[in-house]
Amino acid sequence: MPGLKVIAPCTATDAKGLLKSAIRDNDPVIFMEHKLLYAHKEEIPDGEYTIPIGVADVKREGTDVSIITWSREVDFSLEAAEELAKEGINVEVLDLRTLVPLDWDAIVKTVSKTHHAIIVSEEVKRGSYAGELSAQIAEDLLDELDAPVERVCGLNITSPFSPTLEDVNFPHPADIVKAVKHVLNK
Repeated sequence: MPGLKVIAPCTATDAKGLLKSAIRDNDPVIFMEHKLLYAHKEEIPDGEYTIPIGVADVKREGTDVSIITWSREVDFSLEAAEELAKEGINVEVLDLRTLVPLDWDAIVKTVSKTHHAIIVSEEVKRGSYAGELSAQIAEDLLDELDAPVERVCGLNITSPFSPTLEDVNFPHPADIVKAVKHVLNK
């Protein structure tokens, strides 16, 4: 919806800083919190701080492939990156933190660096924000890409109510590892 800012943090530090920015923003802001991140424990900085809305964060530097993600999938992407590092594959993980406004400059920088892009999201693949990002990267950064943009998303189904089935519905580190190897032809 035009005019709305959309925030989807992964860490408590980011959530605190972005929430303070959202409260102080003059425009309407949707702040999405993933219920499964509430259990994560983390030390956050003391004192007053804010994080600018619309600024992504590189959570892990890499040179072989860029994973562009947000919310809980940041953690899964970092797990996959650690697993892939054991095989000599160097993955960069870009946490968008804010979906609107989009930090397009950060996306350009990471894709230009690695020449491979994977979008990781819990949403369904069909008609998703991941699809929009994939299309935008393909349209604007085609000359930077050595392979098509890959999407790792939830299944194209209504999310089940059962926690066990719900968990199977969303991408996990093994799915991300598989996608990275596919993009790199390994």
